[in-house]
Amino acid sequence: MNKWVASFAALATASVSAAAEDLENTAARFGMRETILQISLSPSGDKIAYVSAGPGHTEVVNIVDLNGGADIVSITGNTEQIADITGCEWVTNSRLVCELYGVGNASGLLLPFTRTIAIDDDGSDMKMISERDSFRALGFRQNGGDIVALDVEGDEGRILFTKEYVKETTIGTRLANDQEGLGVDSIDVFKGSSRSVERPDAQASRYIADENGDIRLKYRDLVDGSGYLSGERVFMYRDAGKSSWNRMEPVSVNGKVRDDFAPVAVDAGRNVVYGYAKENGFDVIIEAPLDNLANGRIVMSRDDVDVDSLIRIGRQRRVVGATYATEKRAIDYFDPKLDELATALGNALPEHPLVNIIGSSADENKLLIVASSDTDPGMVYLYDKTSNQLEPLLAVRELLSEQAMSRMTPVSYKSADGTEIPAYLTLPIGAEAKNLPAIVLPHGGPAARDEWGFDWLPQFFASRGYLVLQPNYRGSAGYGEDWYGKNGYQAWETAISDINDAGRWLVSSGMADGEKLAIAGWSYGGYAALQSQVIEPDLYKAVVAIAPVTDLEYLREDARRYTNYSLRDEQLGQGPHIAAGSPLRHADRFKAPVQLFHGDLDLNVDVRHSQMMAKRLESAGKNVTYTEFDGLQHNLGDSKVRMNMLIAIDKFLASALGN
Repeated sequence: MNKWVASFAALATASVSAAAEDLENTAARFGMRETILQISLSPSGDKIAYVSAGPGHTEVVNIVDLNGGADIVSITGNTEQIADITGCEWVTNSRLVCELYGVGNASGLLLPFTRTIAIDDDGSDMKMISERDSFRALGFRQNGGDIVALDVEGDEGRILFTKEYVKETTIGTRLANDQEGLGVDSIDVFKGSSRSVERPDAQASRYIADENGDIRLKYRDLVDGSGYLSGERVFMYRDAGKSSWNRMEPVSVNGKVRDDFAPVAVDAGRNVVYGYAKENGFDVIIEAPLDNLANGRIVMSRDDVDVDSLIRIGRQRRVVGATYATEKRAIDYFDPKLDELATALGNALPEHPLVNIIGSSADENKLLIVASSDTDPGMVYLYDKTSNQLEPLLAVRELLSEQAMSRMTPVSYKSADGTEIPAYLTLPIGAEAKNLPAIVLPHGGPAARDEWGFDWLPQFFASRGYLVLQPNYRGSAGYGEDWYGKNGYQAWETAISDINDAGRWLVSSGMADGEKLAIAGWSYGGYAALQSQVIEPDLYKAVVAIAPVTDLEYLREDARRYTNYSLRDEQLGQGPHIAAGSPLRHADRFKAPVQLFHGDLDLNVDVRHSQMMAKRLESAGKNVTYTEFDGLQHNLGDSKVRMNMLIAIDKFLASALGN
């Protein structure tokens, strides 16, 4: 071999190896789950507890004593693939309760469940707080309980905690439980002992306490004759210090009855209830005196987007404001002092405009704050009101703390009927928005929306040289009921048309190379990616669908063994849109290569959607690859799996688009 040819071959091999190593490292950084999955501050404000992602699918609970050198001490962890540690809450300065969420497979029926443990902050004295399953039980206890209130009855170690009652067989005993439904117990988290404070209600789904720890609200979800949830919810309330429940009468605002009012919180000091209702098609926040529900008032509203969440603070979860998202998310505080503080924090962190108070000490003098942006996953800070000091603690994603990120820009484009569709555009760093390989990335839901801020998936794609567009198509939530319409299933033609218009706009504007245009999505986003091929098979040159819906009738039938069947049935409706809107039934229309991913414990979208889609495409002679992950749920919460998936997607797109 000529020495120059040999040298060139060696250089090429080294370049390929370097490129492969770069891809693997990049995928590992972006695929790694958060360093901080959840974090909380102790009542004294001197310690933090946070749940972090360990290797693969594991989670670790860590403690940091802020007065003791700030060393990180891991006290317990989880290696069970079917369950995740979702969070820990301080009950006292030395005792925590931690919740696990999982999905089990009972003879082909996927069942979600939660369990809660109490543990000392040194990892000792672990106790199960959730009611243990009995061999006599006539059913599986899915609900392991939720904290309703902390620091109850003046006792630091006692919490109010929901308890699911399951009937037991009476054979061989007179002591079997014959009650069912959701109640509330007062539990000593040190001893594990409990006593009932709220008898079980067979139709109760939630209890809400005020800031004093008194249970003031109860949700009752009604069922139809077949045992399915009917969609009708009854709200009950009671006066402070009383035991009897009253059905909440409609709230009125300026003489107008608000039948849609849904209460979510009670302020005991002012004796008012907060809740959501519609005003001119948008979600608004209303408050009303509990002793005069006819005298309600709107405390926050917008005429362009929904006010979608209350902001709460402290161990008593008192309401201090509300939040909404226009091009970027904003918070309006009802509390003038917090509003002033938020302004000051925003000025102190100008490069991180998304500032959220996520925890506080018991006296609220110390606050946990997360500040983030589109190019920064976030930093956790401790703010001390007394000293006026703001101290950085931990990066939300440690592996990405030094990674350069791409800017996310709010944009809009015209749909085929002239409607302006809001979207977010992410460009590769240093790239000119001209003739780039591009990915349209519709969000899941469909009753959801994309927001300005850090998002690991588009950031990975941008780091690999792709322009990414995330459209908030009609059928998205957050923009009012007219924008939501009939929902993204019954009105899938509108939603998919908007998504395809996103791709056409990228090409017609000159930003994207039409021969290197792909579409990718997760859940409904994956459905949209597949259905785009049914409608316009020549538009996208590659399709990536993660945990996608592939047949609308499957989606209906998947719910038949669950209590939400009637709600799913109503969401989907009946008619020709079911067959026309199911990509599984139109595999012959596909032209672009397809890549599918799915976990086999997916409760949101059953794995058979992807299994059958792959088979139909193969039978039709189409180019399809399918990867199935054992023991994983809808979010594929495994860092190694996500890394390998990102590597596979990158290689697939490079091959399909000729990059």
